[in-house]
Amino acid sequence: MTLMLASCGIYNFTGGDVGTAQTYQVNYFQNYASQSPGSTFDPGLDREYTLSLQDLILNQTSLDLVTDNGDILYEGEIVEYRVSPMTATAEQRAAQNRLTIGINVRFFNRTKEDVDFEQRFSFFYDYDANSQLSSVRDEAHQVIFERINQDIFNRSLADW
Repeated sequence: MTLMLASCGIYNFTGGDVGTAQTYQVNYFQNYASQSPGSTFDPGLDREYTLSLQDLILNQTSLDLVTDNGDILYEGEIVEYRVSPMTATAEQRAAQNRLTIGINVRFFNRTKEDVDFEQRFSFFYDYDANSQLSSVRDEAHQVIFERINQDIFNRSLADW
């Protein structure tokens, strides 16, 4: 079993292939969502998102988090934060709203050639139109960040 794992490279049990990398760095994701038409601004979203990506990589790999010169680097910006009505009732009122968050990510791996990328990732959370976003915000962010971060992880390190 050990020989088989060693021959396949350095994998951890969550499926991440970090190659020979020892460290990773997640630069602060600036919130530029308010510059996108129809998007709004959520203060603190940038810090909240940056920390969530750092935590996911820390929990799913054996890499050490560093503040500079990481073998693996994630950076980017939040480019969308939009609430849109989704389904209508018979009275032509919104029955559900959808919060959509979009993140532009740049990934660099100093230990593996030709795996760097820049890509936009987004996901959504639907909630009852009678609810205020503030009442579902924390749950919505958790669901959206979890999905976006897993997509980023799969694209950057899962290597399937």
